[in-house]
Parts: sequence; structure tokens; C-alpha cells
Amino acid sequence: MMSSHRLLIGAFACVIVTLFFIIPSFHKDESSASENAAEKKNEVYEVSGPLTVTVVLERIYLDGEISEEVKTETILAMEDFWAKYEGWQLIDQDDNQIIFQKEMDDISPLLKANGYFGISSEGVFSIFNGRPDDASEIIQSFFQIDVRKLETRKHDELRHGIRIQSKDQYLEVIQSYKAYSSPADVK
Repeated sequence: MMSSHRLLIGAFACVIVTLFFIIPSFHKDESSASENAAEKKNEVYEVSGPLTVTVVLERIYLDGEISEEVKTETILAMEDFWAKYEGWQLIDQDDNQIIFQKEMDDISPLLKANGYFGISSEGVFSIFNGRPDDASEIIQSFFQIDVRKLETRKHDELRHGIRIQSKDQYLEVIQSYKAYSSPADVK
């Protein structure tokens, strides 16, 4: 009986010793596996060849218009690519597409081509795509004009439309008509 009791204690001791060495090694393998996964996640891979991406260039103009240019670029050297778009702000990026944005200190090509200041039927000082009339599309609205304050000549100018040709003229016309707006409406 004594020898079977010793055998049982010996077997139990073997199990304890085995567990003592095996459990930490399982834990060690588990933690080293998660460390390896974290290292791989932060690893930088070298690309062996050119990378082709879609580049979206968004230009935001003073008049609020946003133009978008989409092109495909083949990147041979990342330093050269980032240098090419140095003046642009990175908005979004993934494996296939990079979006840049830039605020332009000018009016949009749309305004230069077909923009007119005018007054809507509700008396709002606005920019129209084409001469102001009931069928014209309003591109941007600014403030309510008190038409009673307007001189006849100024009112006629707005009804027929004031052609927008440059940034300076754009800013000048807005400033000159602010005097005819309600103080609460001026932004």
C-alpha cells in the first residue's frame, strides 16, 4: 500500500512539474505570437517596382466652387511623389487612391467663364451662371439687398447682371453692395 501511495505521489509530482514548465511556455508562445503580429503590423514593406494610384486634386476657390481633377500616377520614388504635391493638403489616402486639397486665392474658372452678380427675385445679392433672370442658376447667395436704398442705376446693373472677370473685381463688387444690405445679413 505504501508503494502505491508513493507511486501516486510521484505521478502527481510529475504532472505538477510538467504543468509548471508547459503552461509558461504556452503563455510565452501566445505572447510572442501577439508581439510578432504587432511587429508585422508596423513593418514597412519595400515595393519592388512602381506603384500606380489614383490622385484626386480638389481646388477650393474664393467663391466656394470646388473643382476636382482625377488622374492616375505611377510612383517610382515616394520622395519625388510627395515633393510634387508639397503645396497640397493630404485629405485621405488608401492603397489605391490619394486625395489632396488646396485653397485657391482666386475665383473659379466657372465664374470667369460665365459668372454674373445680380439680384434674385427675393432681393438676395447673388452670383448667377449666366445673366440673372428667372431661368438662371444661382451659384452663390450673399445677403439680402434693401432695394429701396439702391439707386436706379445700381438696381438696373443688378437686374441685368454685372460680369465677373477677376478676383479683384469680385471682391470690389461684393464690398460695394454690402452698404445696401441689412446689417444682420452681412457675413
